[in-house]
Amino acid sequence: VESLGVALDLYAADNGVYPTTEQGLAALREPPVLPPLPRVWNGPYLKKQIPLDPWDRPYLYQSPGAADPATYDLQSLGADGRPGGSGRNADIRSFD
Repeated sequence: VESLGVALDLYAADNGVYPTTEQGLAALREPPVLPPLPRVWNGPYLKKQIPLDPWDRPYLYQSPGAADPATYDLQSLGADGRPGGSGRNADIRSFD
């Protein structure tokens, strides 16, 4: 989550906004084709493909974020793939 957050912050520094939910994390590897189009896409912002979470599932991305509408929400639902939980089943979230 942290390394994706750094890439998202670099994207926002170049473009003044984070990729939208519809553009998704793919905007870190390829210039988005959905509006708002980036004003200065200096990517790729990730050297490798977008990683999966530790349980081989895609990270959940939302922008604007529900926790902070000025940024984004990025999370993994833990080992069980369901919201909440504790231990290995606990969610990993960028906004905690």
